Amino acid sequence: MVHFAQRLDPLRTNVFADMDRAKTKARSHKRDLIDLSLGSSDLPAADFVLDEIARSLRDPSTHQYLLFHGTRDFRQAAAAWYERKYGIPVDPETEVLPLIGSQEGTAHLPLAVLDPGDYALLQDPGYPSHSGGVYLASGRIYPMALREENQFLPDFAAIPDEVLSRARMMVLSYPHNPTTAVASLDFFKQAVQFCQQHELVLVHDFPYADLVFEENSPPSVLQADPEKQVAIEFFTLSKSYNMGGFRVGYAIGNPELILALRQLKAAIDFNQYRGIFNGAVVALNGDATAVKATVETFRQRRDAFVEALHRIGWNVPKPPATMYVWAKLPEPWQKNSIGFCAELVEATGVAVSPGAGFGEGGEGYVRFALVHDPDVLQQAVDRISVFIREKNSSFQKL
Repeated sequence: MVHFAQRLDPLRTNVFADMDRAKTKARSHKRDLIDLSLGSSDLPAADFVLDEIARSLRDPSTHQYLLFHGTRDFRQAAAAWYERKYGIPVDPETEVLPLIGSQEGTAHLPLAVLDPGDYALLQDPGYPSHSGGVYLASGRIYPMALREENQFLPDFAAIPDEVLSRARMMVLSYPHNPTTAVASLDFFKQAVQFCQQHELVLVHDFPYADLVFEENSPPSVLQADPEKQVAIEFFTLSKSYNMGGFRVGYAIGNPELILALRQLKAAIDFNQYRGIFNGAVVALNGDATAVKATVETFRQRRDAFVEALHRIGWNVPKPPATMYVWAKLPEPWQKNSIGFCAELVEATGVAVSPGAGFGEGGEGYVRFALVHDPDVLQQAVDRISVFIREKNSSFQKL
């Protein structure tokens, strides 16, 4: 019998894999599936980006392995984009690292920071790959509770001293997936001060830097740590530029952390195809027209979906950012988000993500991904309305 490492044990169960099986079962029953469970944009990448990638395909010099020094144009574009947006200088040689999507970086960084048994401070609820990377590094997780009454921000004072004595990193992500919460620059300054005091690496996962519906852009953590003493920030082109399938992201931050992640990456993989980087360069160097159009599309979907839910009596708050709606479940399902989602997709073909899949703090909620046009979102709400009415009627008869 094959022996497997114990670090795999926490990864053997996955709510989203379970939901994928539920979706497959719904399809087998000829359900017309409306999938609102995955945050994968249905919008296309911009034509000028695709044209650049297409040109690269005919250039045989792009067909070779691509090592770090071959990514200079991309690193320079990422640094310039960041400086334009946030006003903080970035050295593309020592403070930028290309990644195969930002998830590669957030999942691999614990291998460079944690020794076995060290703690990572993670948001609860939070994005699943953050905990996955800690488990693979044989680290331990301290869940920082995010509660609605605290605007889904962690309380640093609540972290026990015995945990802090073994903690090596803190992971934050705002605008937040799944709660859609945003954080202020003052909050990030508090986080930086806390991490400096306790000698923690501060990791900020920042995929929704542009996908915000308020007047002011959300702050970068490096605006609170402009000298890059403790922080590293992860970016992706998946959301702003609709390039999720191209798997292109990057890290900016503390040069020692960038070097450590680069050394780790060198032992695991090369970079992706140069043509993808060429497309990413023109995306980052281009004007914001395409990004603004994407944001406006998701704003219209958000407004249509939230208003439709309100009409059926599900009074969810309007999210200030991201491509999601985070909704507290009706009373009968407050402690069974997985059951709600499994029954919903089986009965109606509407697939959503159970809050429990994002951690214990997510129980009692579901996450809707706004990855369809408003007319399809309305169809989903219509099916949800019938499902809830029928279930409530059944509950009342018990």
